[in-house]
Amino acid sequence: MKQRLFYLGLLIIVLVHSVNVQAQSLQPARHKIAFFAPLYLDSVFDASYNYRFGKEFPKFLHSGLEFYQGAQLALDSLQRAGAPLEVFIYDSKSKRYPLAQQLNDPAMNGVELMIAHANPGEVRMLAETALQRKVPLISATLPNDAGVQNNPYLVILNSTLRAHCEGIYQYLQKNHRQDKTILFRKNGVQENQLRDYFSDIAKSTTSSPLKIDVVDAGTITNTSALVQKLDSTKRNVVIAGSLDIGFGTELSRQLAAIGETYPITLIGMPTWEEIKEFSKPEYKSIEIIYTSPFSYNRTNRLMTQISNEFVSKIDSRPTDMFFRGYETMLRFALLLLDTKKDIASNLSRKGNYIFTQFDIQPVFINKQNMTLDYFENKKLYFIKINNGIKSVVE
Repeated sequence: MKQRLFYLGLLIIVLVHSVNVQAQSLQPARHKIAFFAPLYLDSVFDASYNYRFGKEFPKFLHSGLEFYQGAQLALDSLQRAGAPLEVFIYDSKSKRYPLAQQLNDPAMNGVELMIAHANPGEVRMLAETALQRKVPLISATLPNDAGVQNNPYLVILNSTLRAHCEGIYQYLQKNHRQDKTILFRKNGVQENQLRDYFSDIAKSTTSSPLKIDVVDAGTITNTSALVQKLDSTKRNVVIAGSLDIGFGTELSRQLAAIGETYPITLIGMPTWEEIKEFSKPEYKSIEIIYTSPFSYNRTNRLMTQISNEFVSKIDSRPTDMFFRGYETMLRFALLLLDTKKDIASNLSRKGNYIFTQFDIQPVFINKQNMTLDYFENKKLYFIKINNGIKSVVE
């Protein structure tokens, strides 16, 4: 019931958007932010504003709603502090008011910052608008560049696959240079790209390149075949060369079965955040590490406080998307307030960290012409699972 009541309130907020703009236009000028999230309001309510799903709460609503709820809580704090902000909320999944039309909304005039939870097609549209208006677009959730290039106003917070590969390679150079390193992979377009990333990074490293054996998982038909690829005299570092969770789970299961005999560190992909069974006792024989561009320590005092506020409104435990919405809005709103009209020149500035220590750097895809293609968060956290316990390692 709480979830449905909140959605009804959210619907009213979005529907009276134009009234709020007119009323606020009489006030002194404020810094303007446009916020885009998949709220699916047209799908949630019918033409008479009746909730369509009875007592159910469809899963497809969760991500956008929690991202919005986190951002709204950050805005509540900023409002209490008297921050001179005007924020316009857009439902990127609206059928009556589609994204292309939203981007031409008169309220977009004078916007200084755009924040989005968006898919590739939406990011391309938003990035084009950001470039035209010369204002930063913070893409908070999509882990790729959506094919956008030559756009110094796009900021990717959810690091790309290449950035993860770069981080893993540097981590192995620092911590496992003397160990045996194997990249287990399966056939696939994304898997080929991942393999090529490691190959390209090895060619461009300023340090001595690692020796990484590439093994086709299709050739591993049983435990004996897997053992033949390992070295019993040293630690074996196995990289799971696929974002496929099923592939990663099966590989980890096979390695855990021989982990008592062969010292193994298994390096996974950012998608492994979704794998829950690594806490089970059968995986205690191997060290599992995966990368994440975000860090949410739920014992943190601020996180506990805002989690309790979320529970009081929604009556459920928040996911990481709630915290991402909160810290994205708060960090970049503070940056906007601090730099005023010059936020685009300060995207790489350190500080104003809420939960995650972002390291936003310029990306040049074509090193020859050195054209700035976008900015990207290069900070990665290495999450280790050992004996069912998660910790962050350097």
